[in-house]
Amino acid sequence: MMQKQLDGPAGAVLNQLQRHGASTIKDLELALGVTANAVRQQLIGLAAVGYVEQHLERSGRGRPSHAYSLTAQGRALFPHHYDEFTNTLLREILVSEGADKVQQLLSRMGVRLAEQYARQIASLAPMERAVELKELLVAKGILAEVQFQPDGLLFQEYTCPYYELALQHREICDMEEGMIAQVIMHPVELVSCTLDGHHGCQFKIEA
Repeated sequence: MMQKQLDGPAGAVLNQLQRHGASTIKDLELALGVTANAVRQQLIGLAAVGYVEQHLERSGRGRPSHAYSLTAQGRALFPHHYDEFTNTLLREILVSEGADKVQQLLSRMGVRLAEQYARQIASLAPMERAVELKELLVAKGILAEVQFQPDGLLFQEYTCPYYELALQHREICDMEEGMIAQVIMHPVELVSCTLDGHHGCQFKIEA
């Protein structure tokens, strides 16, 4: 059902808002290559079902413009790799065993995930492995991309795979960082995070 919502013209708008955050009709028109009326029609429909909300955005001395962003219900349409049982289990471990045990458990989970992805990636250079990992995540429905830069690349996840868990257990971010580093066999640094209000998590990989 969720995948259906992410297909077609409405899905294109949802994906764009998930990737780039608050956007005006003009932003969406240019990004999607459609008319303003087509964008407006999709936004009206998405707002009616609670996936998108409108707000005023002020910049400089000009008149404020209307911008659109995803609601919590809209963000929930994108895949998340967590469930209530896992969250409850981590909470119980935190209470009974302490934060160190949770950290150890998450580290082992990251290693297991990395092993699963690494088995699907041939013996390539780190940067090539990063591109292959991005493709594996996209195939799972996680919005991700790789941006090449003069000093390396930026690995970006626009959909936090474990958002609800990470809200309560920030160690999840360390797990994801370690997982990526293990898969590509190269140091990785988390430079911006969804939990801090950024539009996605960015991991810096130096050449």
